[in-house]
Amino acid sequence: MSAALDYRRLVLEVYSGKGAGRVIWQPRLEFWYAVNKKRGALPAHLAHMTLEEVYDYCHASIRYFSNPLKVRYHNVRISEEWLNEKNLRRVWETPRGSLSEVMHFDEWNLSSYNHEYLLKSPEDFRTYEYILEDETWYWDADELEQDQRRVGSRGALMFYARRSPLQSLFIERMGFERTVYLMMDHPEVIERHVEAQTAADDTMYEVICQARPPLFNFGENIDAHMDPPVYWRKYLLPYYRKRTQQLHAADIKTSIHIDGSMKPLLKDIRDCPTTAIEACTPLPQGDVSLEEIHSALDGKILIDGIPALYFLPIYPLETLMECARQVIDMFSPNLILGISDEPPPDSDIERVRLIGELVENLNR
Repeated sequence: MSAALDYRRLVLEVYSGKGAGRVIWQPRLEFWYAVNKKRGALPAHLAHMTLEEVYDYCHASIRYFSNPLKVRYHNVRISEEWLNEKNLRRVWETPRGSLSEVMHFDEWNLSSYNHEYLLKSPEDFRTYEYILEDETWYWDADELEQDQRRVGSRGALMFYARRSPLQSLFIERMGFERTVYLMMDHPEVIERHVEAQTAADDTMYEVICQARPPLFNFGENIDAHMDPPVYWRKYLLPYYRKRTQQLHAADIKTSIHIDGSMKPLLKDIRDCPTTAIEACTPLPQGDVSLEEIHSALDGKILIDGIPALYFLPIYPLETLMECARQVIDMFSPNLILGISDEPPPDSDIERVRLIGELVENLNR
């Protein structure tokens, strides 16, 4: 069983260029497991297993732990109110005024998206700057130790922090359309925000570097349609260079989550200073071939590589197996094999196990 393997050591060897060709199978099963457990749809032979036992069943390593990076506020007060069974309003009260957002949750209350964004006008940024200035970041070592006992040797700690300033606006704080209009109408507001959050993030990254976790992920969810080369080069790449310089100096290996369209960014990916690229999604789910990804990575480590839709029963099993072999042949030893990006809840878990068996056989 996979729990007998020291995946922590094996994963770190891949990041250090000492993997010796061993393939590591590291799907992300948390959402698949949580949804199917909540809707009572776990297969009968897995129904009483823990998440960790399901990973063992699939001969797989665990990638993400709970996040030990925490933030507290001194003068900002945050309150929450359920508007109905699916919509949660969160209000941020500060001496400079109040901001609010509404999160809409899925049918299982396991994930959410912004129904209403926190920032709605240029005037809101003054209040948001106060929120950033009021933060204190800290490392919850006790929580990490507890979660490390849960995971054991199944993986090396990887986690992610707040997105970079522009990407935070696009995804979490203002929304893509409103942010783009603001960039056109009030570019000085965007520039001030990038400076303000970058300064606020300095303390956050100091805490990370002091804790010295082995791995860090820029959980950006990059999509070239949202982050075209002009934005990538002006706002994103300089930020990644600044932070990876800090992290690498602390001996922390890095990756970035690129799970959307990639083709317009292919020429820019090799300039990304991270050690690895996570979640690159090839055709037919993404917009690039495995060959194009291989050329763009130019020796960087690939994390994942198999399109998630191949784990759905509607796709021929041989298509999945052929793709897995191709990814292994093309990217190993600079590879941590996984699912780009996660298996949908209706995925066939036996397909996940089959890839684990394929990997075990190759490693013998």
